[in-house]
Amino acid sequence: MNNIRNRSDRWFDVVNNALIVVIGLICLLPFLHVLAKSLSNQASVMGNKVTFYPIGMHLEAFRFVFAHTRFFEALQVTLLVTVIGTALSLTLTILAAYPLSKPDFKGRKPILLLYVFSMLFYGGIIPGYILMKGLGLLDTVWAMIVPLLVVPFNLFVCKTFFEGIPESVEESAKIDGATNFRILRSIVLPISLPVVATLGIFYAVGYWNNYFHPLIYISSIDLKPLQLFLFETIANTEELLQEQPDSVRLSMAPEGFRAATVISSIVPILLVYPFLQRYFVTGMTLGSVKG
Repeated sequence: MNNIRNRSDRWFDVVNNALIVVIGLICLLPFLHVLAKSLSNQASVMGNKVTFYPIGMHLEAFRFVFAHTRFFEALQVTLLVTVIGTALSLTLTILAAYPLSKPDFKGRKPILLLYVFSMLFYGGIIPGYILMKGLGLLDTVWAMIVPLLVVPFNLFVCKTFFEGIPESVEESAKIDGATNFRILRSIVLPISLPVVATLGIFYAVGYWNNYFHPLIYISSIDLKPLQLFLFETIANTEELLQEQPDSVRLSMAPEGFRAATVISSIVPILLVYPFLQRYFVTGMTLGSVKG
């Protein structure tokens, strides 16, 4: 009986691992295809010969992206929005989630209902635009930060994690005369690094990929972030290349230029993610269990 069970477990592991590999390849192959196009020469790209590896190593598309477009200016805007937005969002989310994790907090249920309501219903584009205009935030960096300051889902993840912290840990600090803010800063946050890192990734990726709000609220070229730059560059590739000298235009395929632009825009976030991945997995597991 044990042999049969062990054999079935081994087959389950084999099938499970095979499915994981297949799903991983499905997710990875499109990225490899775009990367290969960005590094291939014009003839190979134009002839649809590129699959998942470069043909005729060619870096002209990347040189053009870095030297003749607004890539670095847009990257600076996105980095500024991501860093400031993530820091503010984490601060506000933690400060809101901590009191809401306490059952004796007055007004807890109505406030939670408001957050749930905001998850289910959205005021609309026009009211949002009128609000941002009334606040004087149109065509400013803050127009890309304020709408995403507190995401209700992230707040509930943080609140659930705080609820799992034993009350005895905080009670001992209260006996010693520590204030709620001191307890949060010195006791709760140090043991909450997994969920803080998880929410940091959520917010950072959200700000980094934010396209909708800049499209509506930003009109100045100098304030357009990376995702808006990416859309406009890909949509106007032919016009952009037509403005270049023949030596540049004839040495680079439009598809190769688009691929190089896409790869350049996602590399920074890919470089940061591996360092926080372990916190991401741990934080999601701990934040999903209520103590």
